[in-house]
Amino acid sequence: MNMTAAKEPSFRESVDLMFNRAVALMDLPPGLEEKIRVCNATYTVRFGVRLRGQIQTFTGYRSVHSEHMEPVKGGIRYATGVNQDEVEALAALMTYKCALVETPFGGSKGGLKIDPRQYEEYELEMITRRFAYELAKRDLINPSQNVPAPDMGTGEREMAWIADQYARMNTTDINARACVTGKPPHAGGIAGRVEATGRGVQYALREFFRHPQDVARSGMQGTLDGKKVVVQGLGNVGYHAAKFLNAEDGASIVGIIERDGALVDDKGLDVEAVRNWIGRHGGVRGYADGTYVEDGATVLEHDCDILIPAAMEGVINLSNAHRIKAPLIIEAANGPVTAGADDVLREKGTVIIPDMYANAGGVTVSYFEWVKNLSHIRFGRMGRRQEEARHQLIVDELAKLDQHLGDAWTMSPDFKDKYLRGADELELVRSGLDDTMRIAYQACSEVWNSRDDVNDLRTASYLVAIDRVATSYRAKGL
Repeated sequence: MNMTAAKEPSFRESVDLMFNRAVALMDLPPGLEEKIRVCNATYTVRFGVRLRGQIQTFTGYRSVHSEHMEPVKGGIRYATGVNQDEVEALAALMTYKCALVETPFGGSKGGLKIDPRQYEEYELEMITRRFAYELAKRDLINPSQNVPAPDMGTGEREMAWIADQYARMNTTDINARACVTGKPPHAGGIAGRVEATGRGVQYALREFFRHPQDVARSGMQGTLDGKKVVVQGLGNVGYHAAKFLNAEDGASIVGIIERDGALVDDKGLDVEAVRNWIGRHGGVRGYADGTYVEDGATVLEHDCDILIPAAMEGVINLSNAHRIKAPLIIEAANGPVTAGADDVLREKGTVIIPDMYANAGGVTVSYFEWVKNLSHIRFGRMGRRQEEARHQLIVDELAKLDQHLGDAWTMSPDFKDKYLRGADELELVRSGLDDTMRIAYQACSEVWNSRDDVNDLRTASYLVAIDRVATSYRAKGL
């Protein structure tokens, strides 16, 4: 098994291979192809923080892949496996992701080689602030040049520290809050950002199931209702995707894979209860309902309709790809399917909704947050009550009709309340995210269904994204 895995391309090589597969089908000048491919710059920082009576040295990265649009955008992850190759591959993926969902950003990514679980909160704050300082003084955090966001191992808390550190260093920058997204709502964040990536996965699946010809390619039919789902990783993304698909679309979560094993129950697991158990016990072991499986990775091969890898890259590889039973995989994580496994699965007819599209909900809502910070007003503040007042006019007229017609016609009991309520920020954010995910999928599906030389959604999404990046560079005169 290890010999097979050793032949696998690295994550960065996988991204390059998939890029090559797409550009081979395009008519780009060689110079422009190379310009889009290469990572523009990677900054490596090593800094010391005095902790526990001694100076500890940390290594961090910030990579800028493409500046065809600025600012560049991409998360900062805290993990022991962070390295330059991974950060550069993720930055490239961000370029294509932003182009695909039409957020006006170039691609970037950052990482700090650290296990956040080994540190107290106040220690993490000192480390994060120092990292932010090192990046900000080189304009690698800046509202108009480089805007980070949360990723694996980071969240609202870290983003608030980074935003405050930047503001301390730039006391006269009125747009300082826009230097980072994914902040808590009370610190310039936006409603719906925490759930955004998981919500985006849900909206991506909904849109897929609106295209009967695409659903037929996976050998399935019908809607999301009743579909069996296995989720790997019940972190922020996996939890929200599983919760919404179960509660709002009627999908059944039959498997949950975590770092200490997995739970399986073909009648369906209670996502909220499992999440609470993990919060209290650090893993799924000992959870009362469902069958516990020690070797969690084997549950990737469980019989289900939809597989959602929402944890690490490379979990579906040459060693297990041929045993994957799910006819549909949606990549909630970045790079969970290696290039080798991608070939095996395509050969089998498995449909993969690729990471570049599937998990773009995070950067989409980050874009909304950035716009909110630059406009210095929350969405809905100006128009909500006026919208309600206009709706009131219609309700008043309907009420007159109601009285006039008596029992012959009457308003539904909850119509008035539902119709009168103007959209708040959360509803507007969800509306914008839904619209974004629909339009992006439609662009990919059209390429997938209209070209004989494109036989999978990943190639289609790369074609759409690279074409948009190329168009931007041409407009710049390159």
